[in-house]
Amino acid sequence: MRNIFKGLGTALITPFNQDGTVDYKSLKRLVEYQIDNGADFFCILATTGEVPCLTREEKDKITQLVKDVNQGRLPILKYCGGNDTAAVTEEIRQTDWSGVDGILSICPYYNKPSQEGLYQHFKAISAASQLPLVLYNVPGRTGVNLKPQTLIRLANECDNIVAVKEASGSLEQVDEIVKNKPANFDVISGDDALTFSMIASGAAGVISVIGNALPKEFSRMIRLEFQGEYEPARKIHHMFTELYKLLFVDGNPAGVKALLNDMGFIDNVLRLPLVPTTIATKEKMSAILKELRI
Repeated sequence: MRNIFKGLGTALITPFNQDGTVDYKSLKRLVEYQIDNGADFFCILATTGEVPCLTREEKDKITQLVKDVNQGRLPILKYCGGNDTAAVTEEIRQTDWSGVDGILSICPYYNKPSQEGLYQHFKAISAASQLPLVLYNVPGRTGVNLKPQTLIRLANECDNIVAVKEASGSLEQVDEIVKNKPANFDVISGDDALTFSMIASGAAGVISVIGNALPKEFSRMIRLEFQGEYEPARKIHHMFTELYKLLFVDGNPAGVKALLNDMGFIDNVLRLPLVPTTIATKEKMSAILKELRI
């Protein structure tokens, strides 16, 4: 299999109404906004989508809405992961994946498996899936780092493991993966602030939070880099330096939801245990947005 998840992938948020219900009308608008403004693929029902706080019915309805609005225009990467290998593989086997182009699966969290445990976990998921798999390495959330040697082993042995969403924060680790990976395997940035540097090092794109609000500008930066035009790309990257920090200072997706609220897209509502970003942070982002004149 080959990786089709390249360029700007938007880690789609889940908008909520003031009463806490899913705001499907705003979600439809956001999907259309992404398609019209440079996104290359969708990543749905992952961390930024507040998936732990969604019911099965809500997740199914969100998936169907995205597919209906998208109409096959952009590839869809859907999250399916956890820290119980048997439960993840069973979910993959039992799920209707029609209209979905790939699966994003996170390193098992909390129980901190060894590198051999990580290898066996993803090997089992690979055997259960008929779709391409993008592995998700985010040690800051899971408590375990999928090391380059283990990742390369999986990439070489499992034809349907086509990419990694790399969010370790280590450019040295990214370089090691890019240097040693097989030709049909890609690295995808999982960190907006490091995307410029990671693409310069050979990454194929990003699964982005900021892309929810500013897909046109962020996708332009990526395309400029792909064309070797690093100076104009760097200028866009530097435009967002402060915004990168503010988006995550009070947790994700609190920052980007505040930004989208300022832009008139959604109500500024999250589901507990997450809460909206502070007023001070929101005001700082609003000021930056005005300076950008977006």
